[in-house]
Amino acid sequence: MAAAAASAAADGAEEPGMEAEAQELPLGCGGEGGSPAAGRSPEGEERRDPPQASVSNGGDAESGKELVELKVIWNKNKYDVKFCLDSTGAELKQKIHSLTGLPPAMQKVMFKGLLPEEKTLREIKVTNGAKIMVVGSTINDVLAVNTPKEAAQQEVKAEENKKEPLCRQKQHRKVLDKGKPDDVMPSVKGVQERLPTVPLSGMYNKSGGKVRLTFKLEQDQLWIGTKERTEKLPMGSIKNVVSEPIEGHEDYHMMAFQLGPTEASYYWVYWVPTQYVDAIKDTVLGKWQYF
Repeated sequence: MAAAAASAAADGAEEPGMEAEAQELPLGCGGEGGSPAAGRSPEGEERRDPPQASVSNGGDAESGKELVELKVIWNKNKYDVKFCLDSTGAELKQKIHSLTGLPPAMQKVMFKGLLPEEKTLREIKVTNGAKIMVVGSTINDVLAVNTPKEAAQQEVKAEENKKEPLCRQKQHRKVLDKGKPDDVMPSVKGVQERLPTVPLSGMYNKSGGKVRLTFKLEQDQLWIGTKERTEKLPMGSIKNVVSEPIEGHEDYHMMAFQLGPTEASYYWVYWVPTQYVDAIKDTVLGKWQYF
């Protein structure tokens, strides 16, 4: 009897120690004041390490990717975008498509020149706050805009027919009377051709000086170059383009680019080869040559 009582007493004495051990185990798993001796295993430590590494990475907390803040500008709209620095130019075009509805194939994306699709933003040294310029029109915009412009051109042509031919007006005669320049590009009457890959050169401007036209499609610009300087004009800033065959030399045209709200802003170019006239108008006034 006495031995049984002593054994029971010994069992009872172990119970508080077991209860204490059960209370210490959650502290070790929770990471506050615990120790491996209190029931915390090395595996528990490994399970806590990934969240700590994610927080200290300084990038995207969910994916671990480094982001860069961009300002995407298209058609007078501005978009603030966070984008992965290791994504390619092609992937950025897909992002722009989701923002604007502009298909990647119709986008001209510029960052220090035309954006290469195969390189990452990190490789071309894009930094926070960088401006990404986008040029392009959706198919619906092209259809909506071209019809009114074509109607406006028809009205302009009707008004021109009522006036004295441009080539007979005094302001133009002083240039045309100099005759056809020796180095003007050859003309092909009765044929319509695409714009050449080289500048149109050998023509005269209103002051009788030599002028060349360069169409920078990747920048959506028309460059008007003279001996003194080169004017770089966004094609969207040109309000209209008018032309008329030169009497006695119908295989060449005189052409004007309207740079402001009135005819006083016309920039005249003489001796434009007739085969390029329609291509110039279509390019400047927004008929896209798809690429």
